Amino acid sequence: MTSTTDSTTDGATTAAGHPAATTVGIDGTAAGAAAEHAAVGSPLSWAMADTLTIAGRTLQHWARQPGLFALNLLFPVFTLVMFGYLFGGAMTVPGGGDYREFLVPGVLGLSVLFGIEATVLAVVTDASKGVTDRFRSLPMAGTAVVAGRAAADMLNATLGLAVMMLAGRAVGWGWHEGIGRAAAALGLLLLLRFAFVWVGIYLGLVLKTPEGAMVVQILVWPLGFVSSGFTSPEDMPGWLGTIAEWNPVSSTVTATRELFGNPGVPQGGSWIAENAQLMAVVWPLALVAVFLPLAARRYRDLRR
Repeated sequence: MTSTTDSTTDGATTAAGHPAATTVGIDGTAAGAAAEHAAVGSPLSWAMADTLTIAGRTLQHWARQPGLFALNLLFPVFTLVMFGYLFGGAMTVPGGGDYREFLVPGVLGLSVLFGIEATVLAVVTDASKGVTDRFRSLPMAGTAVVAGRAAADMLNATLGLAVMMLAGRAVGWGWHEGIGRAAAALGLLLLLRFAFVWVGIYLGLVLKTPEGAMVVQILVWPLGFVSSGFTSPEDMPGWLGTIAEWNPVSSTVTATRELFGNPGVPQGGSWIAENAQLMAVVWPLALVAVFLPLAARRYRDLRR
């Protein structure tokens, strides 16, 4: 994350009581936040304009760091190649089938999970450099900072999934149940990413330092590997397989395998495995219901 500088210019207020001239110089991006407020009519419009400003700031950061951005997009591809070609020969798929067809939905799900690391680090970095405090001092919607971060991360996740699907096609993967079910599978992946965005924002606001963000990176990897991403829970020891089945990532991965028509879908297994599509909706909604309010409240509490 590059360093940022902000500047504000106090000016006259509009008839509605909003500052008429405010410049938010964040890496040379957003300008005139208060002027935008005066130009649009409702508080909702102001909040949306501020959210787009924050999201645009994040996009400019990525544009100024193309190497790092490309590495983040390609890391799941490296994972796919490593497991698909180096270890794939030793892996078996329950019910038979090609391991790379089994693997691609798993890597798609894990890329969604690993995105939480970037969210936490970005939020923590802004807080440690004083950027978050600077935002709080500006005449902008209180929800814009976290909502803008979420919007940018969702755009990044969409692009990352597109890159991964192209890589999957290159190694022989495909969907076999029609474009509608494939689109539904992508929707479930993005829903899970949306949930993890709010988990990441909350943790970033709580941890406060980049060193603290390392804790999240350490914990995310076991959560990803103890899932159905790389191997079936049926092949794990009983207690570990149960944990893997109840992992939210496993529900989404299994549901996407069903929707894509890929091998490895459990037949006659546990309730959680047989209802993967239902749980692929329930788990993310539950996470959003918990962590979105927590993140919003934590951000509000920073003002005290």
